[in-house]
Amino acid sequence: MVRLNQTSNPRASVVLSAGADWRTRAAGQRRVAGGELPMPRRPAARLKALRQCLGVIRTAINTKHWAQARYGLSRARALVDALPADLTAKEREQLSVLRKRFEARGTTAAKKAAAKKKTAPKPAAKKAVPKNKTAPGKATPPPVPDLGDRLLNRAALGYGPADGA
Repeated sequence: MVRLNQTSNPRASVVLSAGADWRTRAAGQRRVAGGELPMPRRPAARLKALRQCLGVIRTAINTKHWAQARYGLSRARALVDALPADLTAKEREQLSVLRKRFEARGTTAAKKAAAKKKTAPKPAAKKAVPKNKTAPGKATPPPVPDLGDRLLNRAALGYGPADGA
C-alpha cells in the first residue's frame, strides 16, 4: 500500500491506494459542491431547479443523508443567488428553515434542546390565594400550635408530687 503525503494531495484527507495509477486516481477524487454544477440559463428553469433542489434537501434531511443535504444546500444557495429576490421569497424562507434543521442535525446542543422541549412542563395557571377578610381595626390572633398528646413529667418540672398523680 502506498501513502501519498498530504501536501501534494488535492483532497482534504490522505489517500491510501494500492494501484499503480494512484496519482491520477487521487487527482480525480475531489469533493464537489452543488454550486459547481451547470446552471440553467432561463429564470423559469432556474426556479424549477431550485424547487426540485428544496425537495431533495428536505428528503435528505428527513432520511439523515447529511452529505446529500450539504450538497443540495450549496446547490440551492447558488440557484437562489442567481435569481431575483422578488421571485424567490417563499423559496428563501424554506431554504432558511432547511438550513436550520441541517445545522441542528446531531449536535449535542440540538439533542439537549430537543430533550428540554420534550420534558419541559407547561406552566400551570396560577390560582389566586384568598385573603382573610377581617373588619378594619380588628387583628386576627395568631394560630395556636398543636402540641399533640404529650405526657409531661410535672414532678421533674417542680409542679407536683413525684408519685405522678
